[in-house]
Amino acid sequence: KWYINGVKRFITNGCGEILLVMARTEEDRSDGSGLSLLLCERGPRVKIRRLEEKLGIHGSPTCEIFFDDTPAVLIGERRRGLVPYVMSLMNGARLGIASQSLGIAEAAYNVARDYGHSRKQFGVTIDQLPAVRDLLVEMKISIEAARALTYECARVVDHERWYLWKTESDQADSFDKDTLKKLKEDSRKYKRLAAMLTPMCKYYSSEMCNKVAYDAMQVLGGSGYMKDYPVERHYRDARITNIYEGTSQLQVVAAVRGIASGTAGKAFEEYQAQQWPVELADLVAIQKKGGDDLAEALAEVKKNGIEYMDLYGRKIVDIGCDLFLGYLFLQQARNCDRKKEVARRFITTAAPRIAANCRLIKSGDRSTMDKFELIVGKFDDSVA
Repeated sequence: KWYINGVKRFITNGCGEILLVMARTEEDRSDGSGLSLLLCERGPRVKIRRLEEKLGIHGSPTCEIFFDDTPAVLIGERRRGLVPYVMSLMNGARLGIASQSLGIAEAAYNVARDYGHSRKQFGVTIDQLPAVRDLLVEMKISIEAARALTYECARVVDHERWYLWKTESDQADSFDKDTLKKLKEDSRKYKRLAAMLTPMCKYYSSEMCNKVAYDAMQVLGGSGYMKDYPVERHYRDARITNIYEGTSQLQVVAAVRGIASGTAGKAFEEYQAQQWPVELADLVAIQKKGGDDLAEALAEVKKNGIEYMDLYGRKIVDIGCDLFLGYLFLQQARNCDRKKEVARRFITTAAPRIAANCRLIKSGDRSTMDKFELIVGKFDDSVA
C-alpha cells in the first residue's frame, strides 16, 4: 500500500476530485529514476492549504496541496514516473500551451485591430498611420506563423503515434520484413521530428503571445492599460505561457539538440527537393542560403563543445524556427496569393536576422561565460 506525505505547489486545478501525483518512492535514489506516478482521490487526508494569488489566468485555480498519509495507488511501473510518464504528459501539455498562446494572441490582436480602425487621430483612423500599421502587420504575421508551426507539430505528433502503434502493436506481425523495416524507419523519423518541434512550437508560440499582447496594449495606448478594454487581461494571461510546463529556456535546451543533430537539416533538404512554382524560386533560394549558413554555424558550435551550444542555444533555435516557418509559409503560398505576400514578407524579414545570428554564433564570443563577473559585478554576500 502507498501513502503520500508532503507538499505540492503551483498545481493547476489541484482542487479536483482525482489527483495524479509524481512522488519519490525509492529512498536510495535522489535523481529522476526514484520517482513514480501515484493516483489519489480528494478526501480528509488531502488539504488545499491555499489558492495562489496570480498575475493572470484567474479562471484556473492554482493550489498548494498538503498530503497527510494520503492513501494512493501506483500507476504503471515504479521509477518511471518522470521518464517516460510525466515527460509524455508534458509534451502533450506543451502543444496545448502553444494552442493557448495562439488563442490569447488572437484575442489581443482582434481588440487592437478593432481599436485601430475606429480610433481617430490627426483626422484619420490610427491604423492609417505607418507606425501603427506596421505593428498590426507584424502581429498578424507572427500569429499566422505560430499557428503554422503548431499545426505542423500536431501533424507530426499524430504521425509519430500512428507509426508507433503500427510497429509495436499486434499488427506488426502481419507485415513482411521490408515493410516493417520501412515503417520503423518512418517511426524513428517522426519521433525525432516530434521531439524537436514540440518544444520549438511551445517556445515560439508563447514568446509570440507575449509580444503580441505587449504590442496590442501599445496600439490602444493609455486605454489598453485600463480595465475598460480586455487587452490588460490578455497581457496578464500571456505572461505565464512562456513559464509553465517548462520555461522558454528549457524549451531551447530540448529543441537545440534536434537542430544540432541534423534533424532540422534533413527536413530542410526535403523541402528544398520539392518542385516549387517559378514565382517562389527567389524565396526558396533565400531559404537555402539560410540553411547553408546554419550548417556552417553548427559546424563551429560542434568544435567548441556542449557549453558553447548551450550558450548560443536560443539563437540556434531562433534560426531553426525562422527557417521552418519560411518553408511552411511557402507551402501555403502554393495555392493562395495572400499567402505569397505573407511568405515574402516573413522570409525577407527573417533572412537578415538569420544571417546576423549565424555570424554571432561563428564569432566564438564567450564573454557571457568568461567575463560574467566583470560585466555584471561580483555577487556581494553581505548585501544578500
